[in-house]
Amino acid sequence: MAEGSAELELFRRRWREELAGGAKRQRREPAAEPAAGAENWRSAEPSEPGYLALARGLLDGGAPPSPACRSPSPARPAEEPAGDGDGGGDGDDLLGQLIRDLNEINEIPFFDIQLPYELALKIFQYLGKTELGRCAQVSRTWKVLAEDEVLWYRLCQQEGYLLDTSISDYSCWKLALKNCRARERTLKTNWKNRIGAVSQLQYEQGKILCDVHSCDGVVIAGYTSGEVRLWDTRTWDYTAPILEPMHGPGDAGPQPHVSFVKINSSLAVAAYEDGTVSVWSLMFGREPIHRYQHNQKIQALALGSEGAAVATASGFEVKVESPNDRGFWQTTETFEIQKLILLYNLETSQCLKKMGNSIGDFTCVSLRNSPPNMLVTGNKDRRVRVFDLRRSESLCSLYAHQLGVSAVQMDDWKIVSGGEEGLVCVWDQRMGTKLWEMHARHPVRHVWFNSHSLITANIPDEKTPRGASIMDDDLTAHRKHRGIIYAYEFSVDQLAVESVLPICRSSYDEVTGYNYNIGLAVPYDNI
Repeated sequence: MAEGSAELELFRRRWREELAGGAKRQRREPAAEPAAGAENWRSAEPSEPGYLALARGLLDGGAPPSPACRSPSPARPAEEPAGDGDGGGDGDDLLGQLIRDLNEINEIPFFDIQLPYELALKIFQYLGKTELGRCAQVSRTWKVLAEDEVLWYRLCQQEGYLLDTSISDYSCWKLALKNCRARERTLKTNWKNRIGAVSQLQYEQGKILCDVHSCDGVVIAGYTSGEVRLWDTRTWDYTAPILEPMHGPGDAGPQPHVSFVKINSSLAVAAYEDGTVSVWSLMFGREPIHRYQHNQKIQALALGSEGAAVATASGFEVKVESPNDRGFWQTTETFEIQKLILLYNLETSQCLKKMGNSIGDFTCVSLRNSPPNMLVTGNKDRRVRVFDLRRSESLCSLYAHQLGVSAVQMDDWKIVSGGEEGLVCVWDQRMGTKLWEMHARHPVRHVWFNSHSLITANIPDEKTPRGASIMDDDLTAHRKHRGIIYAYEFSVDQLAVESVLPICRSSYDEVTGYNYNIGLAVPYDNI
């Protein structure tokens, strides 16, 4: 806009000089009668410029002449001084009138022809936020067009905000987009500075925690008692329902330990130590909808992010099961595993890419929540590596955990890793620096996060620890052996000193503040 103002001022100054010079020439040399057919548009004397006669005729209300009647205006002699606005007469009136008219111009033409509003809106839809903001400063017409709700609703959807809304849900989508971006900046600041709240998900009756998984804030946990529990952290409803196992004719004894659990938006899966796999539907009650058996101990369990494809690894064999069109579950694919990372397309059963590691074995891999074509891995050499699937070498390598990396996940700007020593680390991916860390007693076996939440699980390796109480009803004696699930919420606007473990921000006489049989004489709210 500054360049446009400078050009307009230069244009006005030149017109002022030329019109003043033409007025002086007219006072020195009287003008002759206009030639026939051109009326007062062309001066008979060559001393009066044609553009001066044209401007005078326009100010008098006359129509512009045809191109045949116009003659080119002679250039102003270089030796003539520029007009300074002095003197009277018609020239000064004409000059003042033209300057006043120029000062009244507040709109710039959009098109040489008139366009329908819908067509102009279609042109503006190719502009971004910055361009629309600049266009809104051009004129009133452009401002109305650049602030149309359809344009800003589309921008909001393109940036991934409010995807489940319609255009009628908000009266001002420009303000809605602004608020969403401000909230995103606040969440990123809270993440970097560890500002928020942390809570614990516990189920004491389950004994020792065996495995944890989560999907969109819904957490599933399996225990040594054979029970499988659910939590929904999106509503902070900590009433953990039990997913009932499928009992067979010879299942009168105690349930085997849970080895692995997985969950997606529609299914929950648990694998047990005896090789049994149970599948529950989150929409049809607590009874399993499918169950199958492995002959050997299950070493790994995977569940598709969408749909109903379950993969289990036993020995060197991987089995994939999914329901057919009629809803009957069946084995759709079996293959052998190798000491490589193999990326498969579950729809075509084709191997997309093979990745090996010459430095150390892979300990954990995360692909589902990573940016497109990005893969983050943990290795036995205690490093976290980020791979671009379109290239062969790693993009970055972080020395993360002294005892090895056990869980990892990344997004477009950060990496969250968990180690065997019980440390959870949050990294800035682009800077390669650690933002903060959190320590607990047992190894970190699960890490999941979205824009505002983080869920971690510290799961003990020892399922029957020494020193644990023999009595099942004496649960507090071995609390430190059970493992723990932490749920962080970074959208809560709290001070960093308040974002500590519940044991450090509760009163000493509360059950939730139990501190492993260490009695304190005074409250420890401020420890």
